[in-house]
Amino acid sequence: MGGVFGGGKPDTSAAEAQLAAQRAETERMRKQSEEEKRDLQEQMAAKRRATSRGGKRMLLSDTRLNPEVGLDEEQNTLGG
Repeated sequence: MGGVFGGGKPDTSAAEAQLAAQRAETERMRKQSEEEKRDLQEQMAAKRRATSRGGKRMLLSDTRLNPEVGLDEEQNTLGG
């Protein structure tokens, strides 16, 4: 009579499958989060590098006779 009233093990395969799917989804989300964090850190580092090194060149050079005037009209440039 033990078999008629559920004396055997209950079937937990569906719950185990759901738990495995949850673990896989959690792992996927963790990896995606780490990847996004790494990308953000790389962007911030690039911005810091650009800010610290970008302003080193002087806009008004001392090598020109009159740096405020800019280029002469007579000079040929790539565009004309």
